[in-house]
Amino acid sequence: MPAEFEAKVLDIDPAKIAELIRSKGGEAVGGPTLQRRYVYDIDPADQSKWIRLRDNGTTTTLAVKQIAHDGIDGTYEVEVIVNDLDATNELLGFLGFQPKGYQENRRSSFVLEGAQLEIDEWPMIPPYLEIEASSPEEVRRIAAVLGYDEQDLTSENTTKVYKRYGIDLSEHKIVSFT
Repeated sequence: MPAEFEAKVLDIDPAKIAELIRSKGGEAVGGPTLQRRYVYDIDPADQSKWIRLRDNGTTTTLAVKQIAHDGIDGTYEVEVIVNDLDATNELLGFLGFQPKGYQENRRSSFVLEGAQLEIDEWPMIPPYLEIEASSPEEVRRIAAVLGYDEQDLTSENTTKVYKRYGIDLSEHKIVSFT
């Protein structure tokens, strides 16, 4: 599986970060959009690997994700485009996968010097900025362009970010704005 190179800056002000990105030459490429996703265990005993079915408002994707470690290069992902969130959820059910959770977030997307930047807003936690680039060094470089040092970055997945705020996502089958 190919590695993702990404890190987050937690507890941001979305409007200020959007303006900062634009002031550095970044360009808005989408959003804010509502993302809806189902998450499925592959093996309940191994929480490092899971299936994600996500609709971002324009595209629906099915992915397998695996976390090797919490570093910038610690998550692996294989993703394909599918036609329909509900039909794919039903297909996964026929294969024996039942969603362990339904989650929503709002996302605004930007491009800055070839990197993908996402301002993510989730229920119950402060917004964060996600920086995804072609290498760990490039993630750190883009963070520096925005005024962030390496110690400002975390590569923890969303489940671990929720835990930072005292919330166990496994106790919330539905994470929604409604």
